[in-house]
Amino acid sequence: MTNPTDLCAAFFHNIASTTTVSTTKSPHKRWRTAFATLYSYRVMLHLLFDKKKQIFSRNSRNPSYTTLNIQAYDYEDDDINGEGSLGSITQKTLTKIIKEKDLNFLRGFGGVEGVTVALETDAEKGISCEPTDLDRRRYVFGSNTYKKPPIKGFFFFAFEAFKDSIILILLGCATLSLVFGIKEHGLKEGWYDGGSIFIAVFLVVAVTGISNYRQARQFDKLSKKSDDIGVDVIRNGRRQQSSIFEIVVGDVVCLKIGDQIPADGLFLTGHSLQVDESSMTGESDHVIVDAGRNPFLFSGTKVADGYAQMLVLSVGMNTTWGEMMSTISSNSDEQTPLQARLDKLTSYIGKVGLAVAFLVLSVLLVRYFTGNTEDENGNREFTAKNTKISDVMNSMGSIFAAAVTIVVVAIPEGLPLAVTLTLAYSMKRMMADQAMVRKLSACETMGSATTICTDKTGTLTMNQMKVTKFWLGEELIEEKPSLIDRIVLELMHQGVGLNTTGSVYTPNSVSVPEFSGSPTEKAILSWAVLDLGMDVEDLKRASTILHVEAFNSEKKRSGVSIRKNGENFTHVHWKGAAEMILAMCSNYFDIDGSLKGLDNQKRSKFEQIIEGMAAQSLRCIAFAHKKIIEEEEIEVEDEGKLKELPENGLTLLGLVGLKDPCRTGVRQAVEACRNAGVSIKMITGDNIFTARAIAVECGILNHDQDLNGAVVEGQEFRNYSAEKRMEMVDKICVMARSSPFDKLLMVQCLKQKGEVVAVTGDGTNDALALKEADIGLSMGIQGTEVAKESSDIVILDDNFASITTVLSWGRCIYNNIQKFIQFQLTVNVAALVINFIAVIFSGKVPLTAVQLLWVNLIMDTLGALALATERPTKDLMEKKPIGRTEPLITSIMWRNLIAQALYQIAVLLILQFKGGSIFNVDKGVNNTLIFNTFVLCQIFNEFNARKLEKKNVFKGIHKNRLFLGIIGITLVLQVVMVEFLKRFADTERLSWGQWGACIGLAAVSWPIGWIVKFIPISDRPLSDLLKRVRDSKC
Repeated sequence: MTNPTDLCAAFFHNIASTTTVSTTKSPHKRWRTAFATLYSYRVMLHLLFDKKKQIFSRNSRNPSYTTLNIQAYDYEDDDINGEGSLGSITQKTLTKIIKEKDLNFLRGFGGVEGVTVALETDAEKGISCEPTDLDRRRYVFGSNTYKKPPIKGFFFFAFEAFKDSIILILLGCATLSLVFGIKEHGLKEGWYDGGSIFIAVFLVVAVTGISNYRQARQFDKLSKKSDDIGVDVIRNGRRQQSSIFEIVVGDVVCLKIGDQIPADGLFLTGHSLQVDESSMTGESDHVIVDAGRNPFLFSGTKVADGYAQMLVLSVGMNTTWGEMMSTISSNSDEQTPLQARLDKLTSYIGKVGLAVAFLVLSVLLVRYFTGNTEDENGNREFTAKNTKISDVMNSMGSIFAAAVTIVVVAIPEGLPLAVTLTLAYSMKRMMADQAMVRKLSACETMGSATTICTDKTGTLTMNQMKVTKFWLGEELIEEKPSLIDRIVLELMHQGVGLNTTGSVYTPNSVSVPEFSGSPTEKAILSWAVLDLGMDVEDLKRASTILHVEAFNSEKKRSGVSIRKNGENFTHVHWKGAAEMILAMCSNYFDIDGSLKGLDNQKRSKFEQIIEGMAAQSLRCIAFAHKKIIEEEEIEVEDEGKLKELPENGLTLLGLVGLKDPCRTGVRQAVEACRNAGVSIKMITGDNIFTARAIAVECGILNHDQDLNGAVVEGQEFRNYSAEKRMEMVDKICVMARSSPFDKLLMVQCLKQKGEVVAVTGDGTNDALALKEADIGLSMGIQGTEVAKESSDIVILDDNFASITTVLSWGRCIYNNIQKFIQFQLTVNVAALVINFIAVIFSGKVPLTAVQLLWVNLIMDTLGALALATERPTKDLMEKKPIGRTEPLITSIMWRNLIAQALYQIAVLLILQFKGGSIFNVDKGVNNTLIFNTFVLCQIFNEFNARKLEKKNVFKGIHKNRLFLGIIGITLVLQVVMVEFLKRFADTERLSWGQWGACIGLAAVSWPIGWIVKFIPISDRPLSDLLKRVRDSKC
């Protein structure tokens, strides 16, 4: 009889040969034809050797061949994002299955198993890791990404800057000046004044547009980083973590509590799975997902309880979540509380500037129309009936432009820009320091934090668990347990290997096993496999899991019921917090397998063992077992709701102690927080003895500290009266055996006492506390997606030292803004006073519109870049936290600001009225001296603004290259403005002596800044001091 394999090979060889002529047009089509041929060959072989089909039966009277019409699939005619097919199933079919939740349609494909086969997926081992297979699936079904609205470009932000009313008024004035200038002096000479204003305005708009564009790009990068979620998948039988963007149709994804479901799919295996679909449906009730009644899982929803494995059916734009997210653009326009306060300050200063500008405008108009102004030749500018209308309009444009420019300088538009720059810069640097900001307001709020409530595991400790103690009965097993009774050892294997969310992957018999899951699960699995000789695959093959009670932070235990093949009774296993499991036990096994009763004396003995391990900073886990003979004794599912496993009459199998060493540098980080006036409270689920030992080791508790009231359990704190809680909350340093509700209660009490609270959290149930806190800090490694979405900042390395870094950055942001406010208000006050006094007494504005716009550019953009990008210093962590209601402009800032402003006003007014005679120069050179001295004063004052209180303003300046670079650029541009842009900037060239005089006058601001810092200033706000003086007079 002819070998069927040879028959198929010959048959498909003929097919390939007959299609050669028609497919020589394109290499792509040749490849696709080959693929179709090979794939069909594989399908045919599968059919030939399928015993159920019995194609080649001995009694078959069918012909010895079958005619097949095979079409080469043309990919070019298909949309790569969802219209292709893999084998016999298309994306359209998959979409219909999942979106319509049609069970009958699903059963028509053979249920979940049929779809799994159709997608060429192994339900246990997943898909292949081969790049060709992954690329093929992406080509056919699309990638797990969705289209986003395009990022706004530079021209959008430039156009937005043009919408500013002040800019529009200046453009109007420039247009008038340009038109009348050209009409009067001709194109060659008449365009300078108006053209100069145009160029200056466009320069300001361009710089503003570039700054806002860069900020938008920065936020977009952070948004992409935030969206890149790690997902556990099974490929080639190995559980591994992959980016959510790398998920493909056919993948087997592992889900646990708190995970975001990364794609649309079907439930494969799992237990007690409940899903929060509120993000899709708005319904708050959790949905039970199982293999029978509801196997449908949707992208963007969250796992509320249980665990499972899912088969991915649709990704990216083929999911409802992808369609929805593609229409939503990330919002980088969030206004922080500090920005809101600065807007009020800007509005107030702007009103003052408008009043001064109106007075200047009024004085200039009166002087002009009364004939008290003269032109460059000394002639009266306005003479009734003799002055042309065009000259009047040209003069009006110049006067109006001068007044409007005063408003431009007066309004501190650089304040919002400074906040934006410092936030964007800080967010970028914080990312490098392992902190990803999700909400802008958290950056500045963190600077005001007075209390940090932190977890223990993974934050204060390294989260690298290892089993170091094993107690079986009353004996400590210190070597490999060869003397343990066979039955007890088998029960331990069951309790570890089947009551777990972790997994063990061994590529071959000589390879070292790979362990996955939470650090606790990995440590216990590693110990059981390497020390107890456990074989997980044998366990799974020999047993059937009936029911699972998943672990969560409230119960602090997990349970499973199993039945061994061929047995008619059930084993129930519990694993969890040692003292809780011990309380559920009535008996215990000895090392030789003897079953002994657990009386009060023995129970006390085990409690001492647990306390002894806890005192060594070990996490204590207990294993317990119960054998149920009658099936009726354990309740199973009823209407989709899971019943609880028996929780009493258990037999204690053993106790293990897991060591999780403290992180390097955590003690120094805790000490740094205390020096900064921030109290640290550790809130943990571990027992009180472990918590106390870790707190002492980390420096949260001192060895000689009175622990009465400093260390409490969650239940004790919960049972306090409201008054007692408020009284005790400040004293508490450690809360052990706490639930998420206890953490929430702690946060609420602290906030009621006026504290600014930062809270760390990693679990799904921590979401409420993270939202309630002033700053929610989630963990990037161990944190669930629910916790991350509820938080303001994600600590990427789960390290407490990174939290201290975030604290210092928060203070740095606030301090940088204060530096810039002091610098800018000095310019505002000096410019307003100088222009106003000069107009009143001379009728002329000493600084032209272009010169004032140049000062505005230095002050707003370059000044913001220089001062808003200072990095945190140790000095910041030696101050007390910034209060919620502390004013932005402190008494210290007023002292510095007033001293510098008075000096600048005095020097420039002397130059205005006596400069010509002092330097023996004409009016043009004198005006240039005024302009040059004013700009140089601002450059020197930038150094003073670096330190609000410290006398040495040059400390650490070599580390801020950006500051030095901006100072250098400003100086070069100022030289260019004075020496080479005479017509543009209305300046005259200065001699070396005149440059030296300008620099000397400006440099005096350094000794003035040093001297005024010797003047003692109260910490109380200036408004409080003024009110106190007023009250004393009354």
